[in-house]
Amino acid sequence: MSQSNLGNENTVQRHLKDRHISMIAIGGAIGTGLFMTSGGAIADAGPLGALLGYAIIGVMVFFLMTSLGEMATYLPVSGSFSTYATRFVDPSLGFALGWNYWFNWVITVAADVTIAAQVIQYWQPLQFLPAWAWSCLFMCIIFSLNALSVKVYGESEYWFAFIKVATVIIFIIVGLLTIVGIMGGQAVGFDTFTKGDGPILGGSFGGSLLAVFGVFLIAGFSFQGTELVGITAGESENPQRAVPKAIKQVFWRILLFYIFAIFIIGMLIPYDNPALMGGGNDIATSPFTLVFKNAGLAFAASFMNAVILTSVLSAGNSGMYASTRMLYSMSKDGLAARIFGHTNKNGTPIISMLATAAIVILIFIVQQVSGNAYEYIVAASGLTGFIAWVGIAVSHYRFRKAFDAQNYDKDKLVYKAKLFPFGPILAGVLCIVVIIGQDVDFIQSGNFDFNRFLITYMGIPVFLGFFLYHKFRYKTKLIPLNDVNLDPSISTKEKNFQKHVD
Repeated sequence: MSQSNLGNENTVQRHLKDRHISMIAIGGAIGTGLFMTSGGAIADAGPLGALLGYAIIGVMVFFLMTSLGEMATYLPVSGSFSTYATRFVDPSLGFALGWNYWFNWVITVAADVTIAAQVIQYWQPLQFLPAWAWSCLFMCIIFSLNALSVKVYGESEYWFAFIKVATVIIFIIVGLLTIVGIMGGQAVGFDTFTKGDGPILGGSFGGSLLAVFGVFLIAGFSFQGTELVGITAGESENPQRAVPKAIKQVFWRILLFYIFAIFIIGMLIPYDNPALMGGGNDIATSPFTLVFKNAGLAFAASFMNAVILTSVLSAGNSGMYASTRMLYSMSKDGLAARIFGHTNKNGTPIISMLATAAIVILIFIVQQVSGNAYEYIVAASGLTGFIAWVGIAVSHYRFRKAFDAQNYDKDKLVYKAKLFPFGPILAGVLCIVVIIGQDVDFIQSGNFDFNRFLITYMGIPVFLGFFLYHKFRYKTKLIPLNDVNLDPSISTKEKNFQKHVD
């Protein structure tokens, strides 16, 4: 699949700069998961348990991103991991991954424009518009940022991510100054970190090992979006340089931002503080807001509300981009209608974008009219991120094995994933464990609730439905390693797909 700078019809354009891709990758890892739900993780597992959970999932994400980076620098395409699964594993797997991922981001956009309307109404003067009107306005903004050109999208995401990064840096500085007593009065030292009767270091390990496992789920959802670096590779000016740089930065920023932030929260706020245990839907219960207030910053709630608003809009903006590019890529691979591969003069897959926007609006209407139906729609996409990560790990393992089977020179790999095959195997296994263990409360209590079970795990049968539909319709098979298409100049649609259909 040719993706040049020339702006030819049906071709996306490589206009994303290195700084765009780095910030998109970092921004994907920083959002409401850190600003809001990290407090719940500390409340459940204690600060040490939360640190352990986030660190383990951070390492897992690092291996996944290095796997994706190796493939993305060798074959930089939009909608990357659907294409990689189609090429290196089985077209049916690529079909299921692609449509599930598209559906997931469509729902994310619908949810984000709804949440953004609620967030902006925190300020009373802005309550003059009803929530649905704010949602429509935000939807128009997101659509416009994506429709103009990929460069406009990249620039908007750069500044959205910059705001989030700056907030975390300010939080870390303020937190450290509060710990040593320069801000907020008396120095707290390690008193709060070890407060309580947890089994290890007092309250620093506030729950059981199952509570730490619960942090895996929170951390996993927090880090979802980091795989966008693979999707942006198809529109990067220089993916061989930009993608490895972004992957390195994602890992170290996750390590710095999440680990330091959780450490500071644990030092300053007892894990049994009712505000942390309150769930995190109210901006006043955000651990960031609590720490800023403890430091004597009266404007903390309004400031964090503005940051949360930019985070939600950033997620919606990225969701529109990711879903559009995935639909475009599937069209190029023969997994979606050919019309979705059409681009305008700016290289924007405009038909894919219009179709995606139409479904977003439909889901938004369903959400307004029928809460129960929307709950099941959301549940259908709930595990998509973890399933996509498993797909990345499997695709990379098969990609490297095909390299060996076909005696390809590994020097052709501009970027090599760390610790192969340990990295993708560990990441894939951890993802599967997290998928299976979604409902920690059920494991602890043993009380079975069928409706809750259905909502929790509905994403698995939906994924299998897509996979089996394509498998039975086209009779695809696992591609033999010697037949895997490793030629980056020939598309799957041209060579691999039809060859392996009976």
